[in-house]
Amino acid sequence: LLRGAAWLTMRIARALPRPRDARLRLALANIWRPKSLTPALVISIGLTQTLLVALALVEGAIHNELARADAGEIPNFFFIDIPKPQAQAFGDFLANEAQGARIEHVPMMRGRIIAVKNAPVEKIAVAEDQKWVLEGDRGVTFSASVPANSTLVEGDWWPKDYSGPPLVSLEQKVAEGLGVAIGDDIKVNVLGRDVAAKVANLRKVDWRSYAINFVMVFSPNVFAGAPYNELFTVAYGAPSVAARDAKDARLAREAAKRFPTIVSVRVKDALAAIDKIAGQLALAARAAAGLAIVTAVLALASALASGQRARLHDAVVLKTLGATRVWLAAAYALEFAIVGLVASLIALAAGAGAAYAMTTMLMKVDFAFLPGTVALITLATLAITIALGLAGTWRTLSRRPGPELREL
Repeated sequence: LLRGAAWLTMRIARALPRPRDARLRLALANIWRPKSLTPALVISIGLTQTLLVALALVEGAIHNELARADAGEIPNFFFIDIPKPQAQAFGDFLANEAQGARIEHVPMMRGRIIAVKNAPVEKIAVAEDQKWVLEGDRGVTFSASVPANSTLVEGDWWPKDYSGPPLVSLEQKVAEGLGVAIGDDIKVNVLGRDVAAKVANLRKVDWRSYAINFVMVFSPNVFAGAPYNELFTVAYGAPSVAARDAKDARLAREAAKRFPTIVSVRVKDALAAIDKIAGQLALAARAAAGLAIVTAVLALASALASGQRARLHDAVVLKTLGATRVWLAAAYALEFAIVGLVASLIALAAGAGAAYAMTTMLMKVDFAFLPGTVALITLATLAITIALGLAGTWRTLSRRPGPELREL
């Protein structure tokens, strides 16, 4: 891609009308001339800046996820295994301790899928990215209506007063990974009881909401009268991060004191653990970026050295015709700036594309384009390119034309 971009840049520079400004004319000629620095510059700058842009945008996406937690957009806590008899008391406790908070709760049991379409799970082919569904127990629930943060994509939801054979709703991608369609049977072991249910519909779940979501949702009649626990979430905002952390600490402390058997999970702690891992990966990426920058500098220095003779010839002739060192430096700066800008634009697109793929497809978080950060990287790249280019040609600019003319 970068080599092709360099070739295209050289062709365009050659095809452009001759500008009136002699410095710009010399800059464009240097871009397409034989043994031009353009391919080396575009490749070295492009690779380095692509890595830097991708790294910056991925880090920005992760930090945005943490910012969502600070803003109260996602739950502050998950409270797990609340016994059904204590559910009302625990709900009142949360309402009192976190006034104005958004509190949600649903029934929750644990179950393991043991058969799909009458075949044991050990004998079925499962998509690689969905094998986690069969690894151990999964949370299951029942509901008379479509759960929040879910969208029905295929099939119909059961009536609120449904009392027929067991039905189950599956998350769409899980169903595809298991090779299950509407009307197929799955068997799940819940509370030591094997439950065979027919797939009634498929849902698309917004896992990024960090709200209560389940792979499997059963019709309420399946577990009528069964013992189960409740799962609670609570979400609230605060004037500042420090105030929110203090409120979290107080709520966790009071919950442990009043309800010692209930497990609390602070969402921000989980996100912070992910951020720490991402930070370690970013450190390794920065080291790789540093190595790429050193490599780019060496490649540029090598290219400059190989083209010194041609530049010396140009400089001697132009100085003889009246060009000054500043005039030549401006022409070379224009050359490096044009090539650097082309390489930067290509690297910007490639880096943003790579970051988009990593964040949305692999990490499953929102892509965040950071114009300020990207602009800073681009300007720094251009400045370094021009500085290194001028530093490499400064010796040529310093040579007097007389002695050099005698050697030509």
